[in-house]
Amino acid sequence: MNKEVTVLLDEINHPLRAQIEELRAIILSAAPSMEENIKWNGPNYQHLDRDRVTLKVQPAKDFHLILHAGTRIRSEPIDHQTVDPGRLFTWKSNDRGILQIKNAAGFDECKAQLGGIIGRWIKATEVF
Repeated sequence: MNKEVTVLLDEINHPLRAQIEELRAIILSAAPSMEENIKWNGPNYQHLDRDRVTLKVQPAKDFHLILHAGTRIRSEPIDHQTVDPGRLFTWKSNDRGILQIKNAAGFDECKAQLGGIIGRWIKATEVF
């Protein structure tokens, strides 16, 4: 885990910090080449030097897990049904899905599925 991200999270003092830490571990284990950094004042994850997952942790009341294919909008089709078969995410566009975690119970309900979803997202977006 990136020390700068840990310092940022220490400063925010987020009420769901334990869940965010658990999610950091899930994301980093989703693909061996995942790297953690800071983007948009939150934890960001790159696969093969390409942004793929970002956490929106401010304001510190809930947090959003955002799956994306980088900064450029992609028109190539992504099979959301295969990536997210349980339909946990709200797909704002072809290449951006958002999952809002409002509380610890909400995280506990979906955390078992997140590693698989993130892994499938990485695989689906490797060609971009």
